[in-house]
Amino acid sequence: MLEYTLATVVAVVVVVAAELLWARTGIFTTAKFWLATAIVWFFQIWVDGWLTRLPDPIVSYAPQHFLGVRFPFDIPIEDFGFGFALVTAVIIGWELAGRKERA
Repeated sequence: MLEYTLATVVAVVVVVAAELLWARTGIFTTAKFWLATAIVWFFQIWVDGWLTRLPDPIVSYAPQHFLGVRFPFDIPIEDFGFGFALVTAVIIGWELAGRKERA
């Protein structure tokens, strides 16, 4: 079973749905959100790439739990989905907290 892949897809869908259907902060329409995402992915590539680089990774993944697609530097592509979901959820929370503070 592809637990890691499934968890990644669920995390991304839940966060995107929460933004579009509930929070409605509008972050997906801002350049600063996509710039922040690009910055996170830039550093994620270097750190995650170092941690997962084959043939001698520091962090290893059981092959039966993820798709097996690794890009770049042997990074499981699911890591990018989780990174996106986590950072996006934090930004949504930050925006909602700012709304309450201004109200």
